[in-house]
Amino acid sequence: MDLHRTPLHDLCVTNGGRMVPFAGWDMPVQFSGLINEHTAVRKKMGLFDISHMGVLRIHGINPKDALQTLVPTDLHRIGPGQACYSVLLNESGGIRDDLIIYDLGESTADHGKASLIVVINAACAAADTAWITEQLTPWGLQITDEKADGVLLALQGPEALEWMQHLSGVDLKKLPRFAHRTFEVPGLSRPVFCARTGYTGEDGVELLLGRDDGRSLWNRLVAEGVTPCGLGARDTLRLEAAMHLYGQDMDAGTTPFEAGLGWLVHLEMPATFTGRSALERAVETGPSRRLVGLKLKGRAIARHGYPVIHNGEQAGSITSGSWSPTLQEAIALAYVPNNLAKVGQELGVEIRGQIQTATVVKRPFYRHP
Repeated sequence: MDLHRTPLHDLCVTNGGRMVPFAGWDMPVQFSGLINEHTAVRKKMGLFDISHMGVLRIHGINPKDALQTLVPTDLHRIGPGQACYSVLLNESGGIRDDLIIYDLGESTADHGKASLIVVINAACAAADTAWITEQLTPWGLQITDEKADGVLLALQGPEALEWMQHLSGVDLKKLPRFAHRTFEVPGLSRPVFCARTGYTGEDGVELLLGRDDGRSLWNRLVAEGVTPCGLGARDTLRLEAAMHLYGQDMDAGTTPFEAGLGWLVHLEMPATFTGRSALERAVETGPSRRLVGLKLKGRAIARHGYPVIHNGEQAGSITSGSWSPTLQEAIALAYVPNNLAKVGQELGVEIRGQIQTATVVKRPFYRHP
């Protein structure tokens, strides 16, 4: 099967990117090395090509009410210029995908029609697009590919916001987390969609641009010393921040309550959404398992699928694990029975036939100072 390539593929290769298959795309796993890239984001800033992600525009009359039928998060809590994190659910309350929803507000030039931008995972993009289109087209809405052949960049790290202000001349100091703006950047042909969001646990922005503008901005940032980063650093950064990876830490058989995402479920709102009945039942019974954070003694790394042991028996399994470059410890996420999910609980992880001691800890492992 041929792999998709982003518009920055050749530039990533030129910049030393080591390419690997990921979710049907040929993507850079690292450039100068995982530790160097990870540290750059934690201490200064790093640049990621995330153009493999799906970006949809939902446009028409009351798109928020329509999309509300598919997600458990109250979308009327956000207004134009704001965004929220949420999940798509199936009828069993399982997570089809996680996504970020951006409210663009109404257009006075388009008879009061409004737009939402939805960013979805690359591995789920085709299925999500088909599902959302099937469910929302009867509402008279238009669902289109907002990214098309364009570029999605993530500029992440404590210096990212200041650097973006330097590039654009736009004062972004008062732009809150999960807010977004569209503005001109000198040297680029079209306005840039800029959101103060990210997947690293650091401050930063995500930028949606056209193909040529995206290539131009990538080249400019790299030429001015910004560190290009690959999927390896993206994974260790998001794991330190205890951010979920769809397909590993949650899937269609996982409810938000099990995944520690109960805060996304707003059952107090009157809206009916896919999976609501299942989640209402889940509230009554409580989850039988929970996703927890683990710190391991020693340097052994717990990988996806490794058994979690309690009293000599398998009690759960690792979903994500890595060495933490920031904390200099082995960390992991795992599903364990509810009675073993308390902070301080001692467990074991079977790694290459040996049982390594692990302790349930509070998440996230790392929080930006």
